[in-house]
Amino acid sequence: MKEIRGDETQLRFGFDFGVGREAISKYENGRSKVPADISKSIVEKFDDPKFALAVQHQYTGTGPIWLNGPNVDLHRCSVREKTIEELQEAIDAIKKTSLSKPKGAISQYEMQIMMDTLEEAVEAQTALANFIAVMTEHTGISYTSVWDSHYQYLHKEGFIK
Repeated sequence: MKEIRGDETQLRFGFDFGVGREAISKYENGRSKVPADISKSIVEKFDDPKFALAVQHQYTGTGPIWLNGPNVDLHRCSVREKTIEELQEAIDAIKKTSLSKPKGAISQYEMQIMMDTLEEAVEAQTALANFIAVMTEHTGISYTSVWDSHYQYLHKEGFIK
């Protein structure tokens, strides 16, 4: 949130969302969670994919997160290549996973293969989330409009109500 706020004061930033300076300070320092309605308003106003990923993770404690560690290269070309690599590893792992047995008949060895497959899928999901964030920022394409378009497609095709 501090990055989104930029040079604007906490007081002014909070005013835009109906909260006080103290609340903004608590959100920025991690002492309080940003309420869902305020998070949604911030995502809508700033269309920031990194903030959107942070909010998703904040509320569930799961899902992809923005990769910002010292070993991450966030240049769009590097992110593209890493995403392709992670997707291929996930595809390969999924192809090796048999789902034909009932749960009670799965051996420990097969269970480990399934766990490895899930780990590869999660790594691919994180890579894709970061790819989408980097690409929307690089191209200026709206992050939220990409998701809105996807949700419209899912609804039109009858995949969601």
